Amino acid sequence: MASFWELQIKSQLGKLNLSSSLPNFIETQQRVNNLEILPIELTHIYALEALPSHHRDPFDRILIAQAIVEKIPLLSVDSIFDVYPVQRIWE
Repeated sequence: MASFWELQIKSQLGKLNLSSSLPNFIETQQRVNNLEILPIELTHIYALEALPSHHRDPFDRILIAQAIVEKIPLLSVDSIFDVYPVQRIWE
């Protein structure tokens, strides 16, 4: 959910041009890549307190907290995630 929230903001600010509307983009990505949308839960919010301040981006920090709590890897090209106890995947 945090990633889609950030996409919406970047799109509105003109920092991101999507090939279709955000709802269509999300629906296509869910279908093509079999994406499961992870909601932001209170446990994810609470996990933010224990995160070191290596990085200040609130969207990245919630993704890191979710990855830690849910014990799932992150898919990202951003190497800043490597300073946290999460597995980063990028091919």
